[in-house]
Amino acid sequence: MENIKAQLLNFCWEILDEKETRLKKRSAELQESLGSETKSSAGDKHETGRAMVQLEQEKLGKQLVELDKTKAMLQKVDIVKDAEKVVLGSLVKTSVADYFIAISAGPFKKEGFSAFCISASAPIAQLLLGKEQGDDITFNGTQMEILEVL
Repeated sequence: MENIKAQLLNFCWEILDEKETRLKKRSAELQESLGSETKSSAGDKHETGRAMVQLEQEKLGKQLVELDKTKAMLQKVDIVKDAEKVVLGSLVKTSVADYFIAISAGPFKKEGFSAFCISASAPIAQLLLGKEQGDDITFNGTQMEILEVL
């Protein structure tokens, strides 16, 4: 099952890489937009346009910082170490769904297998962490049994 965990980890990295590419592209577009704002524009309109672009750049900067934090978290994920209890990097098979505890990357689907890639801070992950095979949890009124921890 290590192969599936490697695929899940790779999926998470691909999601982050796509997000980084989008953010950098948007940043370049904003930089170009800022450069194309010329002083010949009508005074207040020009300043408002520049201010809006700068606000967008600040938002992008914050998103890039968050992305770096998420990358740092993903680098800590150990998919090789076997643990009986649910930890960062665990693939948890439950009676309801399968969860990969790493980062929030959404659903992974491949060759009839599906799992949700969730961060360790997600509410369901908080319930799963430290549990082991055979334990039960209740999430949003739904009871589920942990069938396997990989």
